[in-house]
Amino acid sequence: MVTMGIRFRLALAASALAVACSAGVMGASPFPDPLQDVKAAAAGTQTAVLAGGCFWGVEGVFERLNGVSDVVSGYAGGSKSTASYMIVSTGATGHAESVKITYDPNRITYGQLLKIFFAIAHDPTELNRQGPDEGTQYRSSIFYVNEEQKQVAIAYIKQLNDAKVFRRPIVTTVVPLEGFYPAEAYHQNFLVRNPTYPYIVYNDLPKVKHLEQEFPAMVKGK
Repeated sequence: MVTMGIRFRLALAASALAVACSAGVMGASPFPDPLQDVKAAAAGTQTAVLAGGCFWGVEGVFERLNGVSDVVSGYAGGSKSTASYMIVSTGATGHAESVKITYDPNRITYGQLLKIFFAIAHDPTELNRQGPDEGTQYRSSIFYVNEEQKQVAIAYIKQLNDAKVFRRPIVTTVVPLEGFYPAEAYHQNFLVRNPTYPYIVYNDLPKVKHLEQEFPAMVKGK
């Protein structure tokens, strides 16, 4: 079970190895846009649910994007009865630490969210782990809410693999969303509220910096 205290110690042990999530990207060419995308609705917001390791950093990345109005850390992949941090941390619930993103599809598309997911938010070639965190609860997964999201996700993974954007194959799973359960209040907006917490400093702030450097036009206030 990975508690906050253990994450603190793991972060210190891994600090020398902490790098931006795109370290596995081949070459220095721009990260490709999806060739297939979800068509924008006439009005209103849509949601996307993504899992890419500890939800603190993933939330911290997506909440900075133009067109994103809300990001909630939580659990997806398991049942409501086991959707609590202490139980999910055992790795035996089927849940993955996830984020639910509410966004305006007329300002940022589902495909663009996936681009940031793969390019910045995590390393999609790591199986059942991210950085210092290990276990199925830290797996890379896209939880689609409709068939259109499913097809866009599958097509983009194929596009990235065919182009050999990463040195290793992408292991991200694409599965239907059967339920999303918000995490405890102390997990929400954790990066912003705890910018000096060692885990955040070594593992997540580099992602935010990389986002601002690589995609400044997509960042709020830039």
